[in-house]
Amino acid sequence: MTEAQGEVFDLGYRRYEGPREGRMRARKALWVNGVRTALGIGRPLGAKVIPAFLFIAVMIPAVIVSMVATQPNVDVIRHDGYYQIVSMILILFSAIIAPELLCPDRRDGVISLYLVRPMTTTDYVAARWMAFLTVTLGIVLAGQIVLFVGLVLAATEPLEYMKDNWLDVPRFMLAGLVVAAFTTAIPLAVSAFTTRRAYATSIIMGLFIISLPVAGILSLCGEDETVAVQGGKETVVTQKCEPATGDAAKWYALLAVGQVPSFVNDLIFPGQTDEGIFKEFSLVVAELPDAVPIGWYLILTIGPGLALLWRYRRISV
Repeated sequence: MTEAQGEVFDLGYRRYEGPREGRMRARKALWVNGVRTALGIGRPLGAKVIPAFLFIAVMIPAVIVSMVATQPNVDVIRHDGYYQIVSMILILFSAIIAPELLCPDRRDGVISLYLVRPMTTTDYVAARWMAFLTVTLGIVLAGQIVLFVGLVLAATEPLEYMKDNWLDVPRFMLAGLVVAAFTTAIPLAVSAFTTRRAYATSIIMGLFIISLPVAGILSLCGEDETVAVQGGKETVVTQKCEPATGDAAKWYALLAVGQVPSFVNDLIFPGQTDEGIFKEFSLVVAELPDAVPIGWYLILTIGPGLALLWRYRRISV
């Protein structure tokens, strides 16, 4: 009778001998993953189309303005007006991309794999929030940089233009941060309360779009034309009518959620509140003390951030 023989092979499970970076490495990995997810990197072609299309849509106004600025005696928008033009594009971008960062993780149960030691719910939320802020801020500032370079090159004396307008650089960078933080906080907070990306996108778009006409009805008023007859001749006299809400109209203008960053940016770019496609809201809100639009912006930015954190701290693994 022969005795069976066997061999034992050491195929793996070797001790890890590399650097141990702890929680910071996990945070960094999740941040990188969030940036890649938002940009569609490492995903199918369809996931790359929307970010690329929206990025091009943000850049087109900057390129067009730069080209128009080369023509003599032509007034073009400045850096504050650029944010007004691309605001709806940024809202659309955040409404589509933000749910991609949060909804699939909870729906597919991946969140349970993330939220093991040493990573915490706070680490997860912070990494996802910073990832989306990075992408949004990059897109916003890219257009502003192209616009600034285009205006410099279009100027008759580029060096003189830079000398006279160099303060626009820190201003549009601060204004870009204001816009990016706002369009990061609310969409991610909404996405935290549903596992369906379509639901989150619809709610975000509805919040931004519906609030605009509601605020307009309550705070804005068109111009009334009256006909005066003098000496047998009719003269059309244009008079500014009063809003239906009276003196409270300037407060109701704050309900235009999508325009809240613009109210703050009007303070960053003083003296230019009469520009932009939504100048009526800016002029109405300008009647309020400066602390009011700033405080309202902080409430709508920090508040959703705290709601997002509260929602994830209730998740148990």
